[in-house]
Amino acid sequence: MLRTVNRVLLGLAGLVLICVGGAALAAGLGLSVPSWWPWYGKGDVLLSEAARERWRGEGWWWPTVIAALAVVVVLALWWLLAQLRRARLAEVLVDSGDGEGALLRGRALEGVLADEAGTLDGVARAQVRLTGRRSTPHARIRLRMEPHAAPAETLGRLTDQALAHARDSAGLAELPAEVRMKEVKHRAERVS
Repeated sequence: MLRTVNRVLLGLAGLVLICVGGAALAAGLGLSVPSWWPWYGKGDVLLSEAARERWRGEGWWWPTVIAALAVVVVLALWWLLAQLRRARLAEVLVDSGDGEGALLRGRALEGVLADEAGTLDGVARAQVRLTGRRSTPHARIRLRMEPHAAPAETLGRLTDQALAHARDSAGLAELPAEVRMKEVKHRAERVS
């Protein structure tokens, strides 16, 4: 949902900026503009003095402006906090067989999965993050590969060993994973 909100907000902000910028540019270049257009020529300003002072004497003006700005600030803070919030799964629901279920801490499963993935041949470091719902988690795995590693073999062992163990131990029907591999930076080796 956050991705959708981000795209809608950025799209609306871009559309408003393009419209306002295009209107100001057209008026500034002296192009013929319709009579309802807010700017008429090169010497025109965005807000005239009369427009700025028009509502000052009204009793409802300042409360309305303050309320609108407060809503904008609250929405901006909500959006900022949503960006900073981690999408990490706090717990995983494990089927205990008695109909009740048990909760497994997400970081515990991440740590075990990262440790087992880190022991695979050719893996220098592994990082795991669980996302999704507690009954249907998804794993995001980042592997730092040694220079001698074979990515296809490492991916196969990761799927057959580490992910299978994590899936079976948590009693999950499936544990989909997104795996990203990156090489460890190293100096070129001399061949003689």
